[in-house]
Amino acid sequence: MGRYPEAPYDFECLYQHSCPHMDGHSTTWAHYQIKEAGRLNGDYWRLSDMCRDEVAALHDRIRTLEQENAKLKAQLKTLHQRQFKANRKPRVPRGNKTQNNNNKTRPHGAPKGHPFWTRRPPDHVDKALDISAPKVCPHCQCDHLHASDQIHEHVQEDIILQPRTYVVNFRHQQAYCPRCTRLVYQDGPGELRNCEIGPVTKATAVYLRYGLRMPYRQVQRLFSTLFSMPFVPASALAFDRAATHKGLSLYEDLRAKIQQADIAYADETYWREDGQNSYLWYAGNEDLALFRISSRRTKENAQWLLGDNFQGSLCTDGYTGYFVVHPEHHQTCLAHFIRKARDILKEIENLRSKDRDHKSILFCQRLKKLLAYACTVASQRDKGQLSKKQAIDMIPHFYNELNTITAGAKLKYDNAEDLRQSILNPNAAYPRLFTFLRVPGLAPTNNHAEQTLRTPVIFRKVCFGTRSEEGSLSHSVLPSLLVTAIRQGNHPLQFFETLFTQDTATAQAALYHDSS
Repeated sequence: MGRYPEAPYDFECLYQHSCPHMDGHSTTWAHYQIKEAGRLNGDYWRLSDMCRDEVAALHDRIRTLEQENAKLKAQLKTLHQRQFKANRKPRVPRGNKTQNNNNKTRPHGAPKGHPFWTRRPPDHVDKALDISAPKVCPHCQCDHLHASDQIHEHVQEDIILQPRTYVVNFRHQQAYCPRCTRLVYQDGPGELRNCEIGPVTKATAVYLRYGLRMPYRQVQRLFSTLFSMPFVPASALAFDRAATHKGLSLYEDLRAKIQQADIAYADETYWREDGQNSYLWYAGNEDLALFRISSRRTKENAQWLLGDNFQGSLCTDGYTGYFVVHPEHHQTCLAHFIRKARDILKEIENLRSKDRDHKSILFCQRLKKLLAYACTVASQRDKGQLSKKQAIDMIPHFYNELNTITAGAKLKYDNAEDLRQSILNPNAAYPRLFTFLRVPGLAPTNNHAEQTLRTPVIFRKVCFGTRSEEGSLSHSVLPSLLVTAIRQGNHPLQFFETLFTQDTATAQAALYHDSS
């Protein structure tokens, strides 16, 4: 029951090639179609499995790209906020101040605890004027005033503009030299041989160029307007070249003093020479300043500035090129890590809530707080509130806290993980984070070098760099001498005037308050 009897061995169906039950189709054709349908069905399921895997991979790729896109948008927004100060709180007008602490504004004047600034009193009085008492009150217009013996003095200081030049005619008595077989004469006081423009003009032009960042044409226009001193802008350029030539020996002497300094700060920034990318290097301290323009950012420039074996204490950023100078004590700038942690926090805040990594946020917050506290300790040490021994004893505590902050698994946010790895690098930042606690007077940040480079950076935006190697040399030598003279407490105009008119020893004495 339920089974069909088997056909004989030699049986052949009469309807094999045209079966009436299959609308006249051949049974051979029907058998082929059944086999082909089975094959296609297998191919379908096999391709379905392959497509399922590809779709899953594409979904993963889409999620990855969405996360990268959100990260890039957060970084772009953070960069925009940092450039345009979007996070700055709006200033509350004076009339709208309330008692709420959140709406308080900082009072005008010096911060609390800082000495206030006042102008120095004039050292002389050129003219005294006696002003009679008023007959009518200037406030209420009352005309019944009573005489008084009290005198109110008001000292006002002003300048006198004299739009004229000061011309000196040097009349030389000559003598005949039998060896040279010609007449000779000696220079007078303040005379520059074979120069029609005097040293005061040249010194002022150099100061206007490098002290006030004025272009050559503006320097020429100022002299023409205020002093009726005519010269072309190329003459101002020639003043620079002459001052550079006379100051090269002082520049080398300044370099030797930097290499023998107890504490030095170094940094570099971008520069342009004839349209090509270059670098402006700086090394110095509170007393000295040395600049150098070079076409490359290599360790050889650090060696040129500080020598091969710097015996003092050095503070730099994270650039490893300074390691070749082998300083006795090396401090890595903590401000760079604080700013990096702050920027990463802003990036994470600009991400979507589901993409934020709370461990990365906690890491950046704790790291920024620890390094900021280390800077506070340095300030307390410098003010005498902490002794040297107390400062040194705090180093293990800082490292213990740092190890606690950086411990744990890899952070999910890549920038935060990169910051963690740079902090823990034993060949770079890690052993140099708290060196300042061992060396009195050494700052925990490289702000000194960055603030010193701020003026050349503004100058670069004004003049777009230099056009030749001679110009780069002038922009290395003259700013070094100018800033050093100011830090030594000497007037830059008097120094440059001495540089133009006197010998090297006299110019050196005019540059340093202690020429030894």
